[in-house]
Amino acid sequence: MLGLKEAMQPLSDGGLTVDSQTIARIKSGMAYEKDRDGPPPGFPAFPPIPSARYVDEDFNTLEMDRMWKRSWVYACHASELPDRGSFILWRKLGSPIVIVRGKDDTIRAFYNTCRHRGAPLVKEDSGKLNRFVCGYHAWTYSLDGDLVGLRDERDFPDFDRSCHNLIQVSCESFGNWVFVNCDPEAEPLMDYLGPVADEMAEFQPDKIRLAHKAEYEIPCNVKVLLDAFLETYHLKSIHQKTVDRFLDHMGTTIELWAKGHSRMVTPNRRPEWKDPGVAGLPEIDTVGEIARDSNVSYNIYPNIVCPPSPTGMPFIIFWPKSVNSMTLECIWFSPDWGDGPLPDIWKARLDNFERILEEDTQFAPQIQASVESDGFRGIPLSYQERRIYHWHEELDRRIGADHAREGVSVELLLEPYVTKPGMSSAAE
Repeated sequence: MLGLKEAMQPLSDGGLTVDSQTIARIKSGMAYEKDRDGPPPGFPAFPPIPSARYVDEDFNTLEMDRMWKRSWVYACHASELPDRGSFILWRKLGSPIVIVRGKDDTIRAFYNTCRHRGAPLVKEDSGKLNRFVCGYHAWTYSLDGDLVGLRDERDFPDFDRSCHNLIQVSCESFGNWVFVNCDPEAEPLMDYLGPVADEMAEFQPDKIRLAHKAEYEIPCNVKVLLDAFLETYHLKSIHQKTVDRFLDHMGTTIELWAKGHSRMVTPNRRPEWKDPGVAGLPEIDTVGEIARDSNVSYNIYPNIVCPPSPTGMPFIIFWPKSVNSMTLECIWFSPDWGDGPLPDIWKARLDNFERILEEDTQFAPQIQASVESDGFRGIPLSYQERRIYHWHEELDRRIGADHAREGVSVELLLEPYVTKPGMSSAAE
């Protein structure tokens, strides 16, 4: 993968677009996939993904502690913190975290936990304040997290306020998208995103607007549903009357990146086809021909699936709740539509998306029941489903070989097929 400067070329308006070499590689990849008779020579056969990964409480505890709580995950859009002192209370990974825009306009995140006796700093889901004041004993903190006041300080001998500031959570932004990471030693967000950020720069994330949010509670392990969004193998059976009518899954080309990220591009059945559901919507003028003329889908590891287009995009976000339950969060972003509310034309777009989502989730409860049964012995994946195996390999890297019990890990096979910086593709 080329670096940002090499992979992106400036446009006359100062924007960025994917370079011609990457475009040519994606096009040739789609043509190769459509015409091939089998996997590339030497491509490994995948051993089944162990069934215990979807049902074992101990494994899922490891997954939460060593992967989810040590990854950069999406938290909010910058517009949800419009003013200095605006905050939201975020709970997606269990621990309540307050995300606030400081008086210096910097967005920070802290555990919503007073350093005295653990009482919450805020109790509302969102709001605006000048400082944090614990309602229990009135310990007071600045929006930077510094302890600036406590009642009866004389009764705390040798007390050093600087040792009792709020516990900060790593918080950084990619354009208007705000991410958090519970790992205090997390690498910088842009280093983590790597090629994903390089390519998605053409969608002008610093200008993208929040359009719509919805959540769905799904009774299955988070990986049961996430797996389904990493492949197009299911299109002809699940989406016969919708997505399969205009996408040719046989031409899907995939690029695997380090740290679990990946991208797949699926061609339209007719090259000239355009989505009639977005006619009339404003477009991002820096989006290149691949996202204009094909279906692109990024997996931002671990839990964002994003199929972007010139008229906007969803973040389809998968959150674990328990070993057999999850939350599906769908957040839509749009190029600027001007003043006023979201244009009415979006209703049809969101309704259509909802229908496709119902197709994708319809079997989740039954699949969960099946994976918990004695008849479930593991998942034999095909070459088309290699993004799933890539996702699970990264999970095991983060858990660490010394932590997972025998028989639950996957064999690491895909390293030779991961595109690395400086490579035009992993196959070359």
